[in-house]
Parts: sequence; structure tokens; C-alpha cells
Amino acid sequence: MNSSYLNFKDKHILVVGDVMLDRYWHGGTSRISPEAPVQVVKVSNIEDRPGGAANVALGLAKLGVAVTLVGVVGQDENAQVLQKCLEQEGVRCRFVQSEKLPTITKLRVMSRHQQLIRLDFEERIDSLSQNEALAEVVKQALPEADAVIFSDYAKGCLADVSNLIQLANKANVPSLVDPKGNDFSIYQGATLVKPNLLEFETIVGACDTTKELEIKAKELKAKFGWDALLVTRGEDGLVLLDRDKAPFYLATAAREVFDVTGAGDTVIAVLTAIFVTSKRFVDAVEYANQAAGYVVGKLGTAFITADQLETIMFQRTHSKNFGVLAPEALLQQIKLAQVNGEKVVFTNGCFDILHPGHVAYMKQAKALGDRLVVAVNTDASVKRLKGEKRPINSLEHRMAVLEAVGAIDWVTWFDENTPKNIIELLSPDVLVKGGDYSIDTIVGAEHVLSNGGEVKVLTFLDGYSTTSIIDKANL
Repeated sequence: MNSSYLNFKDKHILVVGDVMLDRYWHGGTSRISPEAPVQVVKVSNIEDRPGGAANVALGLAKLGVAVTLVGVVGQDENAQVLQKCLEQEGVRCRFVQSEKLPTITKLRVMSRHQQLIRLDFEERIDSLSQNEALAEVVKQALPEADAVIFSDYAKGCLADVSNLIQLANKANVPSLVDPKGNDFSIYQGATLVKPNLLEFETIVGACDTTKELEIKAKELKAKFGWDALLVTRGEDGLVLLDRDKAPFYLATAAREVFDVTGAGDTVIAVLTAIFVTSKRFVDAVEYANQAAGYVVGKLGTAFITADQLETIMFQRTHSKNFGVLAPEALLQQIKLAQVNGEKVVFTNGCFDILHPGHVAYMKQAKALGDRLVVAVNTDASVKRLKGEKRPINSLEHRMAVLEAVGAIDWVTWFDENTPKNIIELLSPDVLVKGGDYSIDTIVGAEHVLSNGGEVKVLTFLDGYSTTSIIDKANL
């Protein structure tokens, strides 16, 4: 994974949707009321949290993204409490205030981490004048936005979401929707729509098999003109349909689930944040999945910071499925990557002394696909090619250094003089060579091309070579 995806400097996301205040009354229970057979809660603590679309905005702010939140609130104290909670976390609030409607508030009475009762204070937002006022605020905010999230909780704020999506499209701002309800036609023309499995099946009917889900998802995506559709399936993971690519499946990252509160908000927040830096939904989904796995392992509504997410992704990419792998084990990982629609790039060499030219070359190679494989000549192979004094560094040391290069996903080895056999074993999508080669002289090119792949020749950075480094050191 690319750590630059977490650099949100100068990135700004607009969140539009149903905002609400989540209020918690915490207290102990030790007796039954004499008035009725109910527990008496002695309230000792009152906690206020942003909810709904406001929770999405707060999640983005915790990541370090500049965020503006647009929604409808009442002219009441709860609106002021909600705005204060958000602004102290860096969220810019541009609320449309209603004289007739209260700020949506959900009051939960809690004792010993158990919810005893929930009381909802709300009226559906159903006013043409408020829709028009909301659209005007969105129109003013779009020019500085890198993306807009429409967070629909079916409370009426997004009753005119079709118009809002059109405004985003006219401004060339990607729109990502967390939908609700039984009519997805209102999200026509959005960039990505993210229903959970229940919401998805409400629209298309039950999906008894994975293949049926794929077919119905493709049909739904095409019908409403979305670039991408992401279906979250709880413990069964996620499936992404991105333009004309093969469906991308991802197992859930959650190891232990304590509380799913806010998991959907985390997914849409992280998904959008990573998309505005990477422009790749497949990477955005991987980050969002890991973030959701983190927050559901926490009790109550939890958030993830960019530093925490970077640490999680580092651990993941340095797990047993990445890094140095034997050719046979690597083959299985490549097959899995290709099934998920990822393009695998392959290059090879001795890499006896790694220098800046090599690193620049690796970055260029990685840019040609999704995963980069580097195959390294064994010590015996290097001796046959370079002479008895080489290699300077052992195979283990050379592979350890290569593994630390951020652009490289997998490192493996081969013992022959040429990489022909390992290329034919792994069958990469792109074969890359550096130097003054013609494609017809590159070992393995014929195999890759015959399988529908590509062969590329890249130039090394001038002024660097292993031989010159050795000469200078008088080795």
C-alpha cells in the first residue's frame, strides 16, 4: 500500500446529508420504580456525539481531512450543541436552519454498557424551500471540494438528492453515496454507491449465489450510470464493481466484533478520503475495509486516525502474504490478485548493491500496474553471470533490502541464468526490463505477450550503476 494515499494536505471533502445529535444518559441501576415495573437509572453522566452524516464528517476530520458539513437542523439548543461538537474537531458546519423542525436527536439511556431505551426526537424534513436552500449551500461549497459524500438516513434532507448529484457532476466533483430506501433511481449518475447487502437486496431481490450477486450488481450499476458499486456484506466482506473491471472481492478485516455502530460511516469516510488521493477505488476499498475492521473492534462509536490506518496497512503489507515469498507460494498470491482484477508487474535482476537508480526504476515499474514482483538471481546464478567475486551481498541480504522498498509488493528468487522459467510460472500481466533492449530480445516477452500481457522497456536513472560503485570502493 502507498503511504502517500494518507497525505490529505489540501484535500477537501463535502458531506451532505441527515445530521443528528446522539445523546447518551449514563447511570447505575439498583432498584425498581415504585410507580411501574421499570428500572430506575440514576444519571451520572451525559454524553453528546455527532450522528448520521455528522458522524461521517467527524470521521473525516479525525483522519486529517478538511471537511465541510451541510445539513438541516432546528433553531434550538441541540443544534448549537451539535455544531460545537463538530467545530471543536475542525468540521466546518454550513447548516440550513428550520423554524418548524427540531434538530434530529436520539437519546439513549445506558446502564453498565447496556441500552435500556432509546427516544427519538425528529420530524421528517419535507419542505421545498429547505430543499432549495440546501441546494444553494451545496452549490456554493462544491467548487472547493475534491469529492462529495451524500449520507442518506432517510430523514428527508436528501429528498432532492438527484438534483444535488447533477450539481456535483456539473462541477466535475465525484459523488459517493451511502444510500437508504427502496428507490435507488434517485442516485442516478453518482460516481459510487455503497449499499449494505440488505439495502442491495431490497432493490434487486435476494441473491442466493455469488454469481447472482455479480449479475444483479452489474445490471444495477449500468441501469443508473454509476462508475462503481460497493456492496458491504458484514462478515462476508465486500465486493466492488469498478467500471468494466472484474468484480473485486475482499474478506472482512474484522477479527473480533464488539460494536458495529458507525462502521458504515467509517467505510464511506475512509473510502472517499483515499479515493481523492489515489483515484483508485480498489485501493480505497482496501483501506476502508481495514478501517472498518479496526472500529468494530472497539466498544461504542470509534474513529481511526491517519497514523493508525498507516500502521494497520503497514502491518498488512508486511504480513506473510507479502514481502519475500518462494516462487510456488508467490504463484498463489498472484493468482488471487489477478482474480481480483489487479495487474501484476514483473521485473528481475541481481540488485547486488541497491542504488537510487534502482529505486526510481521500481517506482516507474509499479506505476504500470497494481502489484510489483521482483525476482532476484541466486548467489550461484550471479557468480555464473558476473564472476567469482560477485555477488557482494548474499541473496538474503539483497532480498531484505528490496523488501523494504515501498513500491515492491513481492520479492522472490530464481537460480537459472535467465528468468525464463519463473516468468512462465508466474505469468505476470506486465513484464518490465530496464536498459537498451528491444522487446523481441527480452527473455520471457513471448510468453507474456501470448497471454495478452504487456512488455515495457524503462530507462535507468543516469549516473548510477553497481559496477561503478564497486570500482569506486576498489572492490
